[in-house]
Formats: sequence, C-alpha cells, structure tokens
Amino acid sequence: MNLRLIMRALPDLLLDAGGDLAHACSTAGQWFFLSLASPLLLAVTLTCATQSAAYAQSKNLAPGFDFLPKGSTIVIMPTDIELFEISAGGVHEPKAAWSAAAAKHFRAALDARRKRLGVTTVFLSEKSADETAEINALHAAVARAISLHHFGPPSYNLPTKEGKLAWSLGEPVQKIKERAGAQYAFFSWIRDSYASGERVAAMIALALLGVGTSGGQQVGYASLVDLNSGKILWFNRLARMSGDLRDAEKARETLDALLEGFPATK
Repeated sequence: MNLRLIMRALPDLLLDAGGDLAHACSTAGQWFFLSLASPLLLAVTLTCATQSAAYAQSKNLAPGFDFLPKGSTIVIMPTDIELFEISAGGVHEPKAAWSAAAAKHFRAALDARRKRLGVTTVFLSEKSADETAEINALHAAVARAISLHHFGPPSYNLPTKEGKLAWSLGEPVQKIKERAGAQYAFFSWIRDSYASGERVAAMIALALLGVGTSGGQQVGYASLVDLNSGKILWFNRLARMSGDLRDAEKARETLDALLEGFPATK
C-alpha cells in the first residue's frame, strides 16, 4: 500500500471514526505495519499531525486567524454573569449576592491573567459599558448559537458554515472601538447553578428509587472579536457539572478553563 492511497483514505477513515482523529490515525498506522515500509510511518505521522492541527483550528479559530499580532490592544468587556440556586422542584432561583461575588472574583482573575497575555489590555469603562450593553447581549445570543450549531451534535450543524467558525457580531462593535481605542474585544458570558440542600435531599431520595436528577451546572462562553469587522476570531465554551464562582480560587480555575487555547501573540 503506498502513501498516496493512505492520504486519500484519511478523510474516509476520519468519517468512519466519527471525527476521532486519534482512531483514524491509529488505523492508518496499522496499515503501515502491514506494509512494513518504515518511510511510510513517518509520512502517515506527519499527515495525521497536519490534519489534527487543521481540525483543531477549525473548531476554535476562524479561518485564516492563527495568532494575535504584537502591539495589539484588547478591550475586556464586562462579563455577563449570573448565579442560581436550584430548588427541590428544580426551579432556578437567581441569587444577587452570589452573582455580585462571582463578578468580583472573576474580574480579579481576569485582571491577574491579562498581564500574561502578551498584549495591551484595558477594561471597558462603566459609562461605555452602559452604552454598549446591547452589544454584550448580542454576543450572548450569538455565543449560544455557536455553542449549539458549531460545538453541538452534528445534526445541528449549519451546512452554510461548512464546519468553520464563521460568525460575526457585525458593525455594532465599531462603537466599542471608538470608545476603547482597541483592535479587539474579549467577551465572556457565564451561568452557574448550585443545588440547594432540599434539592440534594430530593436527588438522594429519587436515586434510591432509581430516578436520576441533575444538580448544578456551569456554562460559559468566551470570544475574541475583531472590532473592525465584527468577526469572531476565537471562541471557547464550558459546559460541566463542576466549578464554583462563589470562591475566588475556583473562579480563577474557571477562567483558566474558559481561556484554554486562547490565541498566542507573535
């Protein structure tokens, strides 16, 4: 079996593996051992590495975007953050005190982390934040769409996107550029919920009856947006059953998880 045949087969292997590159490349590696041609192993490995890098970029980075240029300025938008307590009946009740504490912890974590990003960062002023609140709300809506149609089940993928991170907030973001003097904006949105004592008791009782119920969940979105075009250049999401924004240390862990894969500066 020659290299050309294996390279042609990789897309089909990937499809058969349900998008699992490791499995596809493993299969290709098995073909190598059958062929007993050592130069072929190197070619297969390099091809798989290239395909893996392209696949990773297609998920979190917009086509054509790889890194932040040195000298860039990022304005950090106010985090849209809210915490809830889940009642025994499963109702999510907003907790203003928890949300205020979470906002404080998360901003402190952002303040500490931004110094390590390698670019100039500024927080949007309160006045400008009030004037651009609608844009923050727009980001929340677009972020939910990306989470569903780009990171969700394949059946929810939009054919017109062709699997690419091709989303935009449009011209409205230029208002942020005018006020902040930045080329890019960082948006973040988080919802966190926690089971009440009554909810935990209900979960245990139902579990004894063989009925499964859910507790709290942490969901978050983060985006890097080009303020000239409105294009979302990088996007990441959290969807997990752990995390606690009511605690400063755990809020830093949440931020680290949300910023995983944030573009490097070159």
